[in-house]
Formats: sequence, structure tokens, C-alpha cells
Amino acid sequence: MLFARFDCGALDFCRRSMRRKDKMMKQECIMVYNLRDFDERPYFEEYTGEYGLSMVTTTETPTLENAALAQGCRYVNIITTPADRPLLEALYQQGTRYIVTRTIGYDHIDLEAAKELGIRVANTPYGPDGVAEYTILLMLMCLRNMTSIRHRYLGQDFTLKGLIGRELSQMTVGVIGTGRIGTRLISMLTGFGCRILAYAPHPNAEAKKHAEYVSLETLYRESDLITLHAPANAETTHMINEDALAQMKNGVILVNTGRGALIDTAALLHGLDTGKVGGAGLDVIEEESDLYYYDRREELLHHRDMALLNSYPNVVVTHHMAFYTRQCVETMVRDSVRGIVADIQGLKNPWRVC
Repeated sequence: MLFARFDCGALDFCRRSMRRKDKMMKQECIMVYNLRDFDERPYFEEYTGEYGLSMVTTTETPTLENAALAQGCRYVNIITTPADRPLLEALYQQGTRYIVTRTIGYDHIDLEAAKELGIRVANTPYGPDGVAEYTILLMLMCLRNMTSIRHRYLGQDFTLKGLIGRELSQMTVGVIGTGRIGTRLISMLTGFGCRILAYAPHPNAEAKKHAEYVSLETLYRESDLITLHAPANAETTHMINEDALAQMKNGVILVNTGRGALIDTAALLHGLDTGKVGGAGLDVIEEESDLYYYDRREELLHHRDMALLNSYPNVVVTHHMAFYTRQCVETMVRDSVRGIVADIQGLKNPWRVC
């Protein structure tokens, strides 16, 4: 498994080998985009200091206009903002030869363009517990009508009519994708006593201990609640569409802490309007990258689908927060730096994806 390799003793390889190339390390500078001072900077300072690296930082998203900030930096560190061909070409012209994203997913990077330019790409997988726990949080919020409860409570309406919930123990839960996060979620769900179905192109033994692998059609047909943990690619984009919804139970609950592109938002909205979808917990939505992690309070948001989703009493929308724990933030910063160190020293890089 791709994500299993970074959990072992290989994480100490940088410390053991850095003495050999101290001089080389001190000559290297990392360009860090989208740096968050309030949580990431202390970790960046700790780990770049440990490995003798310097860095240039900005809170800005990488764009054609600010690509020059990376001048002379072979290593660029980003988050989920799109890195398309024009941006990669601009960074290449500034000397960039390696881009790491402080995320598990790397579908926001044009890998084909990166390969053609000779830019190496890496990601930074983090532990699965945070996202798995957050997924259960969204499940329970949907099943217990938490959006309606909060709205009613804040309006000082303390009545019960219309707020009756359902118990997870009585549900059949379908898990799409059984990588590290999906498998960890399945393990956690066993404590609730629900029936668990799973679908993945490559089943794994750990998930099989607690879940029944079935076809996608069977999972759609038999699940009361479906949760998505697949990567976004050509095969999975809009896998939840009108045809898929038609195969599901009336009132099905959908939870997505994977990627927004997995769900066709137009089909989801139609399903909510007709009652085919009984509720949704969405930590990710389509076309979120220009909005999330910015303060947009004084702006008119040109995202009609987000406004509509937020208007439903049976929908919970959060802004791509499932990963956000202290442990995950430190891991993402630490391993983004360690991958760079491995590249500088010519060592095997467990975080490199192309």
C-alpha cells in the first residue's frame, strides 16, 4: 500500500543521513505557499531548522502573478490550490523542480504537465483516525437532524416535532473506498453494531474482518447510509450521479469526506428536492478551492450550489475540515519537509507520487 510505507522506521532516515550533506542542505530553500501562521509556521520552523533548510513563505495561493516568489527555489510546498500547466510552467521558469502538496490528495496538480516539465511531485499522507472520526461525526449529525436542532435551539424553539432521529446501530452502512481511511472507519463502525458493506477495486484483508465486500450495485441497493472515501480521478468523478441515486433506497444518507468531485452536485440537489436523498453530510463539495480557508465574510460568493446546500435543513456542510487535527497538521508539515530532504540527499522518497 502506498500510504503504509511512511509509518515505519523509514521516518528516521533523514536524521541518520543528514550529517553527510549538511553543506548541501543549507544551500536549499523551500518556497512555502498558503502558510498558516497560527498552526503551520511553528512546525515548519522546527523541521526546516532540524534539517538545516531555509524557507521563503507567503500566505498567498500560488498564481502566475506571484510565481516569482519561488525564484531560485527548487522546492515548492503547496496545499489544495490548483497547480495547472500554466502555473507549473511559470514555477519551472523560476527554477522549481519539485512540488509537494501538504495533503493526501494530489488531483489538484496536473501530473502529466509535471512529468513533461521534469517536476517531481509528492504528497503527504497523514494518519486515518482524524478523518474517520469526523466521518462518524457527520453520520451522527445527519441521523439526528443536527442542523434543524441547532437552528431551532438558536431561535428558542424547544419543541420536538419533526426532530426524531435514527440510530446508527439499525443502519446498513456502505463504505466506498477501503484505503487507510475507509478501513479505519470500518473498524470504528463495528462499535456501533451496524451492518457494514464495502466496495473497492482492490479489497483488503483488514477491512474484510468487519465488512462484507459487495458489488457497487449491491451497496447502492442495500445501504441506508453511504460514505465516500475514494480518490478523485477519471473513473470516480461524479460516481454519485442520477443513475447511481436511482439505484439507492429512498431517503438514503450520503456522507462525503473524500473529494467533492465524487458527487454530481446537480444530481444531489435533485435527490434532496425529491426526497430520494434523506440527508447529506458534506465536508467537501465541487469547486471549493477558491473559497475554503479564506475569510469571505464581506464578499458575494459566486457559488450557487453551496448556497442551495446550506439552505436544506437535512444537510450538514463543513469547509474541508475532516483532516484538521494537531496530529495531522504536524504530520503534513513534517513529512512535506522530510520528502524534500530525501530528494536532496538522493534517498528513496516514500512520499513521491511522480
